[in-house]
Amino acid sequence: MSTSELDWYKSSYSSAQGDSCIEVAITEQTIHVRDSKDVSRPPFTMTRESWAYFVVFVAARG
Repeated sequence: MSTSELDWYKSSYSSAQGDSCIEVAITEQTIHVRDSKDVSRPPFTMTRESWAYFVVFVAARG
């Protein structure tokens, strides 16, 4: 499946203009992250385990 066929989700914290935000697409194996301001650029891709570690890290800093 190409990344253009994925279901992308934007943060609920994103403004109505969609600026300064990321979008995330989740598959069985990977998490894809892209800049909502420039969706033509290739997304950053990581394993589900790496994403879980990232979320825990960010939550601990919040």
